[in-house]
Amino acid sequence: MNYQEKHNKGFISNFIKSFWEFETCENECNHEILPDGFFDLIFEIKNGQITNVSLTGVWTKQIKISIPKNTKLIGVRFKLISAEYVFKQSIKEIKNTKTELPLTLFGFENFDFYDFEKFTDSINEKLQCGLKNLKEIDNRKFELFKILYERKGEISVQELSESVFWSSRQINRYFNSRFGFSLKIFCNILKCHSSLKHIASGKLFPENNYYDQAHFIKQVKQITGSTPTNLYLNKNDRFLQLTTIQAT
Repeated sequence: MNYQEKHNKGFISNFIKSFWEFETCENECNHEILPDGFFDLIFEIKNGQITNVSLTGVWTKQIKISIPKNTKLIGVRFKLISAEYVFKQSIKEIKNTKTELPLTLFGFENFDFYDFEKFTDSINEKLQCGLKNLKEIDNRKFELFKILYERKGEISVQELSESVFWSSRQINRYFNSRFGFSLKIFCNILKCHSSLKHIASGKLFPENNYYDQAHFIKQVKQITGSTPTNLYLNKNDRFLQLTTIQAT
């Protein structure tokens, strides 16, 4: 496989984490995707033409995927605030699954899929124009996700509530109605995901705010379905994110 990733900067980075490109060669690829705290818009491309466009929900458990041979996938990894301000919809119904979208979504079918840099620049320009036309973005939600992603989930519900002037009950109601899970689950996913780079390098002890080693193992297994040791071994490139961490 061939993999590359491009991270965003500036205002748009509050809505888009990164772009990624995954291309298979002569063999079908079978992997598991681990929860990361984002959702993706994915373009499947063959011979320079879009053959499928899909939108995933947020993964709260590991998901098995199969990618056909000789297939290119280009993805936009969105932060949760984009569900409301880019797609203008709840993604609760597609948690741990995906839905197909029109091939003509946002006019992306006219973009250059052969050039990853040009394609991602075109998407950035298109989405930034749309966001500039928004009448208003709720500052509580903007700050909420800014803090959560910057702190990688390492913040108490009480502290977060006080920081954004929004009650914990209202925040949890918002998460459950929009995404299908609680704030606490989201924080645990972010913490676990931020540990993957340490696990990939063989650091099988907690680098983040876990009580102790036992708590770390329990939390990682609860979210990924595997222990830190099994994740590190990553036999047969089973876990896609750990494989791509090494690829980049």
